[in-house]
Amino acid sequence: MTKTHAPASAARGARRDPATSKSLLIGVGALMVVLTNAVIFILPPLLPVIQAQYGLATVAETTWLYTALTLGGGAGFILLPRLADVYGDRNTSAAASAFLTVGALVPAMGDSYATLLAGCVLMGFGCAAQLLPLGFLRRNLGENGITVGVAVLVIATGVGIVVGMIGGGLIVQDLSLRSFFVILTAVSAATTIVLFVAIPHTPPAERSGRVGALGTVWMIAWVAAILLTLTQGLVWGNAALIPLALGVVGGIAWIRVERRSSSAVFDVAMMKTPLVTASCVCIALFAAVNSAFLLLLSTYAQIIPEALRPTDAYGLGLSALETGWLMVPFAVTFLIGSILVDRPVTNGRGVPVFVVGALISVGGLAWLAVAHNQQWHYLVGAAVMGLGCSIGYAAGFTMVQMAVSEEKAGMAAGVAGTFMAVGFAFGTALVSADLSASVVPVPGTTLEVAAESLYGTGYWIAGVLALLVVVTVLVSRARTGRRAAVTGS
Repeated sequence: MTKTHAPASAARGARRDPATSKSLLIGVGALMVVLTNAVIFILPPLLPVIQAQYGLATVAETTWLYTALTLGGGAGFILLPRLADVYGDRNTSAAASAFLTVGALVPAMGDSYATLLAGCVLMGFGCAAQLLPLGFLRRNLGENGITVGVAVLVIATGVGIVVGMIGGGLIVQDLSLRSFFVILTAVSAATTIVLFVAIPHTPPAERSGRVGALGTVWMIAWVAAILLTLTQGLVWGNAALIPLALGVVGGIAWIRVERRSSSAVFDVAMMKTPLVTASCVCIALFAAVNSAFLLLLSTYAQIIPEALRPTDAYGLGLSALETGWLMVPFAVTFLIGSILVDRPVTNGRGVPVFVVGALISVGGLAWLAVAHNQQWHYLVGAAVMGLGCSIGYAAGFTMVQMAVSEEKAGMAAGVAGTFMAVGFAFGTALVSADLSASVVPVPGTTLEVAAESLYGTGYWIAGVLALLVVVTVLVSRARTGRRAAVTGS
């Protein structure tokens, strides 16, 4: 695959500020990605504390907080990158960080379940700002903008995941929930100011562009319905089929209308570019694998074997903080993957890169399926998974960016980000279903935990998802070859 659009133009040169510091922009972009991912991954270790502090009767009430964060993020992934194209990078980045600030401020002031739920929606929307550096780095760094933007996104995501998991453990250990949200409010407010000062104030990339209001709201609605089904399906049972059906029907109708719209949310022509749709599907599959791995690791590691009957005993008995440290190799190898894929992907070897990333992930998941009862097993598995997932993410986001001009860099990031959000929710729901298939009681309590055998099953299921990446890209390449043959005949 070759770059569809030239990296420079007179119009872009007029917009780019030569005085802008490359290192400052990269640092600001990395800060956005690390902060937003840390917020997303800091919540899971806090859920037991939240349930106890607010006296929530059921686990379902607690998981609604993560559902609210996911739904807010789904809306942000769709809307924020497109707003950056139309209204400017600085304005959109600062506004997104302001949403994160207000989202943290609400529970800090209210200190109740209701305010925390509302705050999660706002924080989820603001956390979608992790995609914005793809646009403003590409638009300000010239020819290397795509490479640098994707590298910042992938590397800082790995760092943010580990920072979030370790940070969640530290909060459980040393801080109150209210203190945490006060600190997050201050950090987010400071980040908002930094973004406003550091990101160049340039004219919007699409001076005549518009955000199709109806199409945007419509897409947010059907994506949210699907995400709601994936995150709450186990709790709602058959009732979850209602939002699923509404989401699928709404999505099909939305695609048909968008194809004829003069102000489409996403460029239909971009999705028809060879391997772009396949790249988005692969991003979703890697996100599902990533979330499955994180959920299986964090659940197994924190189960205390002494709390179970001898015949049922398993787990590492780690704290939330100790579990976070198991993820450090994941972050380290995440740094490596994006560096490795740049040259082969830009030289048209995207399919082999996807296959390599998928097979590395399969290897890591197969290892964990048979070896997951010692801490060093997870350290090895996390290192392998970090490398495989980072290769997949870097290849996917790069190929989608290469399909559009820089004026639509935000839109391309929004497409890929939306697929990532759906994939993450799907992987979480799939593993949650697996871990609920057979449970064992915790003596002396009303709690139940998954049977040990289900963890191996969960890793094998995630391995199948990784293999679907290989199927996806090979089928897409075969279809592209057939179209080329028909066109040339």
